[in-house]
Amino acid sequence: MVPRPTSFVVLVLAASLIGTHLSALEEEASPKRDQDEYYELLKLFVETFNEVERNYVSQISRRELMEAAIEGMLSELDQHSDYIAPADLEDFRRGVESEFGGIGVQVAIEDDELTVISPIVGSPAYQAGLVAGDVVTKIKGEPTKGMTLGDAVKLIKGKLGTKVEITVRHAGNETEDTIEVERASVRLRTVRGERRKTDDSWDFIYDSERKVAYIRITSFARHTVRELRAALEELVSQEVKGLILDLRSNPGGLLSAAIEVSDMFVSEGIIVSTTGRNVEERKWTAHKAGTYSDFPVAVLVNRFSASASEIVAGCLQDHERAVVIGQRTWGKGSVQNILQLESGRSALKLTTAEYRRPNGKNIHRADDASEEDEWGITPNEGLELKLSDVEAARLERVRRTRDLLRESPEEDRDVEDKQLALAVKYMLKEVASVAADE
Repeated sequence: MVPRPTSFVVLVLAASLIGTHLSALEEEASPKRDQDEYYELLKLFVETFNEVERNYVSQISRRELMEAAIEGMLSELDQHSDYIAPADLEDFRRGVESEFGGIGVQVAIEDDELTVISPIVGSPAYQAGLVAGDVVTKIKGEPTKGMTLGDAVKLIKGKLGTKVEITVRHAGNETEDTIEVERASVRLRTVRGERRKTDDSWDFIYDSERKVAYIRITSFARHTVRELRAALEELVSQEVKGLILDLRSNPGGLLSAAIEVSDMFVSEGIIVSTTGRNVEERKWTAHKAGTYSDFPVAVLVNRFSASASEIVAGCLQDHERAVVIGQRTWGKGSVQNILQLESGRSALKLTTAEYRRPNGKNIHRADDASEEDEWGITPNEGLELKLSDVEAARLERVRRTRDLLRESPEEDRDVEDKQLALAVKYMLKEVASVAADE
């Protein structure tokens, strides 16, 4: 029988793959990845591909088969590794360049449900009432159960000014709402205070008598470093005695911003490092110039603090520049590289490394990780305070209402921020101790 074109194409692909990886296989010298096994596995793939194309009951394109095979392969990896098909590549590039239309929400797959890690403060999602812990059950009427994170994000994104319909099961009360949210380009102030001044600007002094400051970073964006330094300069001019840095429900953002923020408080040593199986270890270190070291710091985190916020909290904790207060963080410490495929027609977003704290410990929480494993950032001893889902949801509503200059609903007006209260208690004690030593 004359070989079909498909056989030839796939065999050429297999040969190319073998040629690319043969030297690596020989260097590894691993029994499980030796040359013979590699040939056998590629042969199995080619045989399966041909049988499906020839004999499946309905005709299916080779492209669909190959992309399905790739997606199946990536499904065995973490949720952040993804294949970007040619049809989706332009939208992906816009997303990387922050030129896409979205609703301003950070989501993840948790317990097979599309869960809100945090809406970006002031974004359409934030103003629509989404809070950390909410579950998006439908997008455009399509159930999200079993949907990949990439597919969900594709449905949420769209042209600026258009609307997307989502159904949300709210954290704490299990009620569902179907709402329309208008997509927008979200570029918002990321450095905020606990209250506002009469001119609606943020007041970063929490206790004016004892000069205790409070700064909340909502995400690590392009302008975060500049905003934070301006706030700190303002506080230094007011002779601040202590700072509470709130990173709760902060989904992360730019690694560069996290490194620069850490560098503001740490004068020397490692800030963060990355390590992977086939990538060279890389370390970022602090510099003494521009360091704010004249006052104690407490960092507030919760279980929705992720990625860049974990880098900052871990760095300050390991260098004993700050204590961490609140609840164990999310555990998102993986690094993704964008690799071009098909001469740039498609791409692969692949997790290639993990972040390590200055003490060398792991940040990332693996899919099969237990509570006893090493991941995320754990509060200092005696400073852990967990909130129930109901408490956390109510607190998020109060914080959102305050940010939007609205009055809280009557049922939320008596909500106490227990974690902030613990941080204030700790900081007042530290400030008093420093004053006594002077």
